[in-house]
Amino acid sequence: MKVLLAGGGTAGHINPALAIAGYIRKKRPDAEFLFIGNKGGMEQRLVPQAGFEIRSITISGFQRSMSLKSIAANARTVRRTVTSSIQAKKIIREFAPDICIGTGGYVSGPVVREAARMGIPCLIHEQNAYPGVTNKMLARRVNKVMLAVEAAKTYFKGADVVITGNPVRGEILTADRAASRKELGLDQRPLILSFGGSLGAQKINEAVFELVARSGRDGRYQHIHAYGKFGGWFPEKLKESGVDLENCKNLDIRSYIDNMSVCMAAADLVICRAGAITLSEIQAMGKPAILIPSPNVAENHQFHNAMALVNAGAAEIIEESDLSGEALIEKTDAMLKNAETLAKFSENCKKMAITNANERIYSVIKQVLD
Repeated sequence: MKVLLAGGGTAGHINPALAIAGYIRKKRPDAEFLFIGNKGGMEQRLVPQAGFEIRSITISGFQRSMSLKSIAANARTVRRTVTSSIQAKKIIREFAPDICIGTGGYVSGPVVREAARMGIPCLIHEQNAYPGVTNKMLARRVNKVMLAVEAAKTYFKGADVVITGNPVRGEILTADRAASRKELGLDQRPLILSFGGSLGAQKINEAVFELVARSGRDGRYQHIHAYGKFGGWFPEKLKESGVDLENCKNLDIRSYIDNMSVCMAAADLVICRAGAITLSEIQAMGKPAILIPSPNVAENHQFHNAMALVNAGAAEIIEESDLSGEALIEKTDAMLKNAETLAKFSENCKKMAITNANERIYSVIKQVLD
């Protein structure tokens, strides 16, 4: 089996493609893989790290602004729409795949479109509740549209859709709460886990700071917070506010969380963005959450992701425009003081979880190829 995969721009598009490829490799060790990514995209680093070959094309998206800079950028995008299709067609002919799988991002557009024109069976996978432009445009050209959440079906009328969920890492599915709390050296106080991504989200850091500083003074909660690459000011500001991290054993403040499965398994409440993969992990673990969608993403898709959980009674939301330290503390206290409410959030969250997404996706692949 020769499998061509295309997806990039963000980890949210790349990681599902890597998970799909990894699962196929486990089932079919003889399979051959080729990724096509955007030249200069993060996929150029992540895909080889995972042990897969990648080729590049050059593509970009249209900008909505009417500034001279945006007009010039859009003119380049028009040219790249043509040249990227030529580049993709050449790579596809050379690799001669049995199937093509797109996981979103601009780069998947010309690749999947050209593969479909060449008669190659094609699938796309949409991670979000509100789909990206590329996947919506490709939906009627492919054999199957695989969706992570039921709420996305309404945007794919006329397409052949199937709910598969988002691939979730194995360690997330097997992590144990009691063992994780023991490993982290926690006591019986509630544990809050908060993060805003590897770069750090300024507004989340500012609001969480107030919550962490209070716990540093009164010891009310245990708290693990990752402030990210651009949040280096966080520990120093805590020190200036009178919080001595060395003596506050209930606080674990770091730039990055490299043992997320352990930290999430141990947590009583998660405070984070509403990226699709993160939410799938929260659902798999049944974790009550306060979601703060990023307003700086395409089609405001994180808001729609968050609302899918909120409408199911599985999470709370604070939009970034309403976010403050006071608002976050108020909602956190309200959730953690009510065990019944937490249990209900957890139950509803688990009901939404799809923990066999890899198996479902592989089943669709086999169905299309048979």
